[in-house]
Amino acid sequence: MRWARLGIGLGICVLGGQATSAFAGPEEIQVYMDELNRPGQIGLDIHNNYVFSGVGGPAYPGEQASVHRYRITPEFSFGLSNTLELGAYLPLATIDGHGVFRADGVKLRLKYIAPRPEGRNWFWGANFEIGRVAHRLDENPYNAELKGILGMRSGKWEAALNTNFDFKISGPAPAPASLEIATKLDYAVTPGFRLGVENYTGVGELRQLGRIGSSEQSSYITADTHIGKWDLNLGLGRGYGANNDRWIAKVIVGVPFR
Repeated sequence: MRWARLGIGLGICVLGGQATSAFAGPEEIQVYMDELNRPGQIGLDIHNNYVFSGVGGPAYPGEQASVHRYRITPEFSFGLSNTLELGAYLPLATIDGHGVFRADGVKLRLKYIAPRPEGRNWFWGANFEIGRVAHRLDENPYNAELKGILGMRSGKWEAALNTNFDFKISGPAPAPASLEIATKLDYAVTPGFRLGVENYTGVGELRQLGRIGSSEQSSYITADTHIGKWDLNLGLGRGYGANNDRWIAKVIVGVPFR
């Protein structure tokens, strides 16, 4: 019965997202859950990812090559209330294949998680993000994302689904709004160690949904654990479809403030 509820919940979310893309920015490879800082609490996650191999050249003149690029992005957060959290990615930093370090932009976000009555094993929320990045990362400097969040927990299993709507705020290049579906399924091997799978599936432009083969896709084997009070999300991913990045490693470090 638990598996039936889990499958129904994820199925409803997928259908809802496709009836209504574009990854979370490559500085952040993550499926959002219901974690939220308490009111007045400060948090810090450090996003790290590195592209080991890939194919293809730059998509536009002046684009920074992603192969052998290391991205490190501190994400500061602050609990505004029991349902709202403010965040800032500051800075969006890269070290390219030649070892050159650059600070390439900043993004702000506001996350909402709906109150969850006692005994309910599913959750929902939303996240809005807006930011400015350097030309080497995007032809359009100002972009935004609206993320729908849905998930549930059942025994040792947990699952989540994000519907990511990406759109341009301003810039010279055509960039129709797009949709991506991000999913996470993991299992608690021990109380402090979870193994799982994350998938990031580009569905395509909103005006032409369903062209999955021409969109970026990637899948990750993940592990969630902690060392002392430090939280870790580790992942090894494979890109396919229109994704030029073939093998990617990611690490998200949760820095303790208390």
